[in-house]
Amino acid sequence: MSRAIVPDKDTAFQNDLYLSNYFKRPGTVQQMKMPELKIGHLISRLPIIQGGMGVGISMSGLASAVANAGGIGVIAGAMAGITEKDVSTNGLEANCRALSREIRKAREKTRGIVGVNIMVALTHFADLVKTAIAEKIDIIFAGAGLPLDLPGFLKKGDRTRLVPIVSSGRAAALICKRWFQRYGYLPDAFVVEGPKAGGHLGFKAEQLDDPAFSLETLVADVVAEMKKVEAEHGIRIPVIAAGGVYDGDDIRRFLQIGASGVQMGTRFVATHECDADPIFKQSYVDARKEDLMVIKSPVGLPGRALKNQFLVDVAAGVRRPFRCPYHCIKTCDPEKSPYCIGMALASARRGKLKNGFAFAGANAFRVDEIVSVKELMRSLETGYDRATG
Repeated sequence: MSRAIVPDKDTAFQNDLYLSNYFKRPGTVQQMKMPELKIGHLISRLPIIQGGMGVGISMSGLASAVANAGGIGVIAGAMAGITEKDVSTNGLEANCRALSREIRKAREKTRGIVGVNIMVALTHFADLVKTAIAEKIDIIFAGAGLPLDLPGFLKKGDRTRLVPIVSSGRAAALICKRWFQRYGYLPDAFVVEGPKAGGHLGFKAEQLDDPAFSLETLVADVVAEMKKVEAEHGIRIPVIAAGGVYDGDDIRRFLQIGASGVQMGTRFVATHECDADPIFKQSYVDARKEDLMVIKSPVGLPGRALKNQFLVDVAAGVRRPFRCPYHCIKTCDPEKSPYCIGMALASARRGKLKNGFAFAGANAFRVDEIVSVKELMRSLETGYDRATG
């Protein structure tokens, strides 16, 4: 049974909060404090969501650290069971078992907000969603396809919030219309992911550098669509900007455009708490601007990654024969793929970059050190203060 939509009278538009949330510092002009992010009944002290990074990059360790630091931590559902012994023979059970365990481990480490990212394109999407809801996860972020049936997994009493990831106002409007018609439910927020994100991108190659598809344009588009929905239904639907958000000044800029928060993935890779191998993290620190490249992924989408010999060989036509052990993505065709992306990303997570590669956002080359999540969050707050001063 879906939850009835009840307007929340305590929810203020983030723009109003942004203008009213001042604080004074001795000897300085008034500055604006970074506003909270409210998604349904959940209130995050900082409007920062850590992006879900699959195949073991963002698990309970990173997610709980971000939640403890005042943001929203996210466990990735994609190949959550990559370290399970039976993942290649019993993928469904292995991935659901691992996701359940990671959610419980995160709960042991934090009282903050923890979500999961579950790609619609995953073969076991429905089962992973059911597992996350059964574990009472705070939020489900769902992208890589339109999650048109997501509210149908909720039962009476479930308090898990549902946040689709989109790349256009048209997609956001379609989801709102379909969810309300079928379930009497509207999204609790939207993440708008632009073409500067790392990993798989929901854009054509020629759109990646087109100003018409810049994150600023996309966010403004979705915000405009949500204002129509909000006016019709009397409910607030926050919009979160994602893809290329790097520092406090970026956060300020997107909040001014109308976003209520931001999602960041790349910045959280270079933290001590990130669940990947130190060699994987160091590849970000060592990266130069020219190392960022867009690849054609075996799953049929462009993807942004750090250039290395593995990818150079693939571009040269070198094929790595394999038997598909995971069947993780619906759209992957093992017969035509030059390599198994699941195996490549799993190798990279373990620091074996000769046998794989690291996905990364367009600003990965700006990362110059590995820090703690607490230090990173503090620097983002300081940068935001400086930008609004």
